[in-house]
Amino acid sequence: MSDVSLTGRCLVAGSAQGELLHADVGLSFWGGVDPFTGEVIDRHHPLSGSIISGRVLAIPSGRGSCTGSSVMLELILNGHAPAALVLEQIDDILTLGVLIAEQMFEHSIPVISVGVEGFAALRGLSHVQVVGDQLQGFSEQPAALPSRAEKRLPWTPDLILSNNDRDMLEGRQGKAAQVAMGIILRMAELQGARELLDITQAHIDGCIYTGPASLRFAQQLVAWGAHVRVPTTLNSISVDKRRWRELGVAASLGEPASQLGDAYLNMGAQVSFTCAPYLLDSAPTVGEQIVWAESNAVVYANSVIGARTLKYPDYLDICIALTGRAPLIGCHIEQQRRARLRIEVPALQDLDDSFYPLLGYHVGLLCGSQIPVVCGLEQAAPTLDDLKAFGAAFATTSAAPMFHIAGVTPEAASAEQALGDKAPERTFRITASELLHSWRELDSAPDPQVDLVSLGNPHFSLSECASLAALCQGQRKHPEVAVAVTLGRAVLEQARAAGYVTSLEDFGVQFVSDTCWCMLGEPVVPVSARTLMTNSGKYAHYAPGLVGRQVHFASLAECVATACSGQASGRLPAWLNAEREPAHV
Repeated sequence: MSDVSLTGRCLVAGSAQGELLHADVGLSFWGGVDPFTGEVIDRHHPLSGSIISGRVLAIPSGRGSCTGSSVMLELILNGHAPAALVLEQIDDILTLGVLIAEQMFEHSIPVISVGVEGFAALRGLSHVQVVGDQLQGFSEQPAALPSRAEKRLPWTPDLILSNNDRDMLEGRQGKAAQVAMGIILRMAELQGARELLDITQAHIDGCIYTGPASLRFAQQLVAWGAHVRVPTTLNSISVDKRRWRELGVAASLGEPASQLGDAYLNMGAQVSFTCAPYLLDSAPTVGEQIVWAESNAVVYANSVIGARTLKYPDYLDICIALTGRAPLIGCHIEQQRRARLRIEVPALQDLDDSFYPLLGYHVGLLCGSQIPVVCGLEQAAPTLDDLKAFGAAFATTSAAPMFHIAGVTPEAASAEQALGDKAPERTFRITASELLHSWRELDSAPDPQVDLVSLGNPHFSLSECASLAALCQGQRKHPEVAVAVTLGRAVLEQARAAGYVTSLEDFGVQFVSDTCWCMLGEPVVPVSARTLMTNSGKYAHYAPGLVGRQVHFASLAECVATACSGQASGRLPAWLNAEREPAHV
């Protein structure tokens, strides 16, 4: 007899059983799970060091990067995936990775969502069996369970389709469009969409090389004659495409990563290679219906620009670009862009640029998948760079596709507007001591010596290049400290024309384009380096797991001072005083 018996919602059909691995915290598979071993490498997560391979993984949802779907595909195709995935709530990113494996490569695992009460009932169990929408849980390892196969019925779409949609689905516009439309409709039904909408542009995150499966997927689409139907930009890829050999990157990464970029270019995408497409001339406008992947870009587009996109998983992004059609759901609809949580920020003085990534990181931890409105910054006048840093850190710890800041972002002239004139479901009042705790999470290195200063996650803007050049003027970095900035090709050329590149190279800065810190490893991260410093809340979170280095987090000015001295000062910013609790706004 089982100790727990649940009926959930079957997201991907199948049957499996195994030891339960359970956590109450969402997990980003990109930067959180090693795609080649199945180890949880997010060093801030309670499952850090655990192996998910062959076990039934139960988490509330994913979080963070859209590339989680690509990591899931890698795990399934290389045999290191969990036996089954049990979710509290539907997660588009992880589910999509399983659907791609099933639809294109005939490999799969069962995925089921069991809701809040069902998920809570799993705590303390040791083993689980999943069959379709049924879950049996056991507090002790049971005797051998009989294998139970899930009966799979033929799938037919249950959405309102245009004649053009049907033509694509029935293969009259080519194999690539047919497969892409089939995947879109499977996801649309899971999301609860009843129809599709036209989109004006796409930004593709699936061009990141996570392993052989990511390249296999893209090359298969090319072989089927895939070509994008809307203007399409590409996210950062895994190497500097023009200079990876010069930078000492191994051919085992450089060659397939470049081939992956070429595959998407062959589908008609533009040569952009940036994780900050909002810095390009092609950036969307308020109200524009778009399909963007890359978590920080999605959050910026929705929150700061006021364009409309979901947090699209890798691979669904290119499917939509190939068809020009997306599910009409979520943040594409005005009512579903409303805030549900209210976040009160303490009245802090003398803020510097380290405040915004820290606050975004902390707010993301509070929100889960719910959209917040942040109150208390009406007079702070954050810059676009501040909002970029806030959004990237927020997207790291949250599954939400956007945020509002009262008096700052375009759909939040007031908190009431952001909430749609409804009471918030919950209000959080952040204290200075809570922010200090999150600071310690990000600024966690015990050794003051710093070997690398990493800047540009997300990619540097032209204004950030200007700020860095002003801070570095008349100085030279310490000879034992490497300083590197990642940025897009377009911004690099703008910075070169403005003279910033020459002055920063005189300081000792190395510029790397096309790729970003979430993809960079040795030797750009020096082999001898033990500790790095960054002003990015996103990279401060991911770096310990991605590159195995200790991390200091600080403002841009403190990063420059440390680059010159080689030692982190350990000083807290003036606005973060642990000895007092400022009054709430």
